[in-house]
Amino acid sequence: MENSNEILKDLRLIIPPLTSDTHKGQAGRIGVVGGCVTYPGAAYFAAISALRVGCDLVYVFCTKEASPVIKSFSPELIVHPILDSPNFEEEILLHLPSIHSLVIGPGLGRDKAIFSSVHHLVDLAKERKLPLVFDADSLFYIKDNPKLIEYYDKAILTPNKVEFARLYKSFFQKELDRDPTKEDVKAISKILGNVTIVKKGVADIITNGTHTIICDEPGSARRCGGQGDLLSGSMGVFNYWAHKFYNNKPVDQNNLYNVTMMAAFGACMLTRRCNNFAFKKFQRSTITTDMIAEIHNAFTSIFA
Repeated sequence: MENSNEILKDLRLIIPPLTSDTHKGQAGRIGVVGGCVTYPGAAYFAAISALRVGCDLVYVFCTKEASPVIKSFSPELIVHPILDSPNFEEEILLHLPSIHSLVIGPGLGRDKAIFSSVHHLVDLAKERKLPLVFDADSLFYIKDNPKLIEYYDKAILTPNKVEFARLYKSFFQKELDRDPTKEDVKAISKILGNVTIVKKGVADIITNGTHTIICDEPGSARRCGGQGDLLSGSMGVFNYWAHKFYNNKPVDQNNLYNVTMMAAFGACMLTRRCNNFAFKKFQRSTITTDMIAEIHNAFTSIFA
């Protein structure tokens, strides 16, 4: 991994210490925006991963039908079934002041009315300078509405190969008929105004269009659903921790990366190690729940 030791040294600084004099919320209140009736598990995986990584509270903003399902998965989550509410714009304002960071997209679906609500939410979040992570179906929306996140340096996009190919086709008006290269990912980032992109794959390509980090930490040969949700949930936490710690101060590593890229790298490395630990135990039968169970061991092995 390029410059991984230097990045890990900085990442260890941003992690909130576990002390008796802190109060609930200081380690982060993360919002997960997603979870429709078809994909409630995705929002759950992202939310529970954020909690396991170490934030204090997670709010899930989902559709009405998905709400009882997500609530039944875990009593640890605060679930607000307002995503498909006709009064979404008013209702989200009741909760947004409590949120430190947003993860947008896990299990979101592609309903046009919900996309409209998400668009409004992103505008509100940018006004508050909240760190944002975009995954899954939110990327489907962004490919047609790139101005929504242009030049927003606290945003991270996390496309897989298929999602990246959609972005590429939308922006360049041609098919991407090969595996994306570092230059391809940098090109998309530049079009978006140097927004951080994490192209997930055999190795994760992390770039802001100017600087690039490769995370090739060993992962898993298993490709079960939900692994991207683990990544996005943990990334929402790291993105908050990094920006809270540095608070617009420059990262002192000869400008090899910025704060948002550092947060993305931390989440990528953690997720890949979780997957690797779980795969060693369960091989072909590994599921995302097994990977989430490894968050503590993986986190300790990297950041302790």
